[in-house]
Amino acid sequence: MTTRAQLRKAALALPETEEGTHFGMLAFSVCGKGFVSLTAEGQVQFQLPDTEAESMLAEHPTGERLVRMGRPIGVRVLLADVNGMVLNTLVRAAWKHRAPKRLAAALTAAEEGDPSKGDLPASIGRPAMRALHGAGLTMLDQVATWSEAELLALHGVGPKAVGILTEALERSGHSLRET
Repeated sequence: MTTRAQLRKAALALPETEEGTHFGMLAFSVCGKGFVSLTAEGQVQFQLPDTEAESMLAEHPTGERLVRMGRPIGVRVLLADVNGMVLNTLVRAAWKHRAPKRLAAALTAAEEGDPSKGDLPASIGRPAMRALHGAGLTMLDQVATWSEAELLALHGVGPKAVGILTEALERSGHSLRET
């Protein structure tokens, strides 16, 4: 079962995201535009373009269209009905849909995980590289501000990648943040 804490973590990992409330709901916005919220009843609401909304509804029959002033703006589904990996994907899609184009393009480039950008060891693997870049981490000194648990919580980062990063940090005189 996916939790409120997982939603918060997925949303706040994205650049320029702010947490707040909207009509009493936990809400996340990027540059002043809401992209995901959580109702008191435990329904998560994603602002998504029509194509992604249709795809999400096809995979989650318990979901429903979110309509404002007669216009579809996204989808709503019980948070408990969405697994963690799908939640991350939907949060990113909603963020990209509402973020300024320059910011969305920068995240897309980071997700491609170009190892030539930054000083992360390529031996961590492409999934870990994409995850770290997607979280805005391209340099070892940035990684040092995270704990092992926080890194392992990123989809794509496993114990092997954390071990390689820990060794690289030690060689440069740094270490992961203690929890």
